[in-house]
Amino acid sequence: MPPRDKKTIYLDHAATTPIHPQVLEAMLPFFKKSFGNPSSIYSLGKDARAAVEIARTKVAKLIGVDASEIFFTSGGTEADNLAIMGTALANKAKGSHIITSAIEHHAVLNTCINLEEKGFRVSYVPVDKYGMVDLLAVKKAITDETILITIMHANNEVGVVQPLREIGAIAKQRGIIFHTDAVQSVGKIPVDVDDLNVDLLSIAGHKIYGPKGIGALYIRNGLQIMPSFFGGHQESGMRPGTENVPAIVGLGAACEIALHDMKKQSASLKKLRDMLQKQIEKRIPNVNVNGHVKERLPHILSIAFEHCEAESIIANLDLKGIYASAGAACTAGSVKISHVLSGMNIPPDIAASTVRFSLGRSTTEKDILFTVDLLEEIIKRMRSTYPITEDGGLKSRCIITFSDSRELLSAEKLLSKKDVTFSLIALPLNLRQPDLCTTGIVCFWEDKDAVVDLLKKQTIKRRDAHRVDGYSQGIRAGVKRHIEKDFWAEKPGKQSKNSVPE
Repeated sequence: MPPRDKKTIYLDHAATTPIHPQVLEAMLPFFKKSFGNPSSIYSLGKDARAAVEIARTKVAKLIGVDASEIFFTSGGTEADNLAIMGTALANKAKGSHIITSAIEHHAVLNTCINLEEKGFRVSYVPVDKYGMVDLLAVKKAITDETILITIMHANNEVGVVQPLREIGAIAKQRGIIFHTDAVQSVGKIPVDVDDLNVDLLSIAGHKIYGPKGIGALYIRNGLQIMPSFFGGHQESGMRPGTENVPAIVGLGAACEIALHDMKKQSASLKKLRDMLQKQIEKRIPNVNVNGHVKERLPHILSIAFEHCEAESIIANLDLKGIYASAGAACTAGSVKISHVLSGMNIPPDIAASTVRFSLGRSTTEKDILFTVDLLEEIIKRMRSTYPITEDGGLKSRCIITFSDSRELLSAEKLLSKKDVTFSLIALPLNLRQPDLCTTGIVCFWEDKDAVVDLLKKQTIKRRDAHRVDGYSQGIRAGVKRHIEKDFWAEKPGKQSKNSVPE
């Protein structure tokens, strides 16, 4: 990538977070002088063991449990696998039925699918249009064979916080083990396992400004689960293998900081998140907020920009130094929609235009305003090259590809000064090649010769020009609905059903 003319703005903290300076500082000694094996009986090993146990106590304190109930893993995925697989295998004599939701992280869903292949039965309960698990569906799904309920605390895509307390009470009343993937919620909102009636809880370090490759599983004392693999005595035999001491220390430090700063950080992030939403709704027409208006994490905003495919929005932002994530992935001729948005029964075209912004410690008001300024420009330009006409007809378009982003940015700068209708687009999968920039320029086919001539005159190198007569499955599904809504009419930003109150 070329040098940015603006500072980098990271708005994808739900994907991962930068390591906190104090966390890194706490870890460094264990890469150097304090490198001992925690199982060794001499002083170097004892120092490492002491550091591991101090970190264990810090993790336990964040969720209100005893340190003996915390077991370190390689991350959230392993913690989910250990909880679900370990509970199922340890309790198969009691039953073979598991309940989960349709919008879980793949670490949970794919583990459940694997258990189905082993003969277990899994019920995937639905969620409502806001992404909230249906409590009645949970009750109805329970049978005499049910041994485990696993429902995430907060969703990673739309931020909705699930009614764990009520689900946990249902599980407790029926004597069913209750697990939650709390990777997104821990450190962002208060989490107390007794208050939530939880028996098993998964944590990941890199979501809370800790290192990658470290996580933890809370296992309520007295609960029997089967280890995923076997070896030495580490982690009481639950997770054998020499401990990753630097990462464990880092996780402990991150949990300590999160607990100390949570109240202040949560309030700050909510204020910024609401500001971002209000500014977008005020300045950009036809947007839709996904998720629950109240029961959501303070830092996540999932919002759809109608008539704009999310991956192209992300590509446009990326070229300006802003990082966010999409609710869909483009493939050849179609859009792969997120299972979370599909599970919420969000129309395909809205899901295909969904962007997730997730704020963090470094986010400022200036970042929010700068991002909205760019978004307003990007969305207006993208909608100008939308291939569907007002009467529902289809206009052919041209996608121009480039070898690198420098040529692309030069082309964008040039065309922006000319009377040309164009926008930047994430290349469909069938046009992507290892030696091509994954973003191109799209214009109407009738303007192709004029655009190519402008590039030639300025000696801007392009690779190819492709005629595109179709449009994605997500857009196709929404054409009729958009025409009926008179999308093309100029009007102020539409207030979504989930608008933040003034």
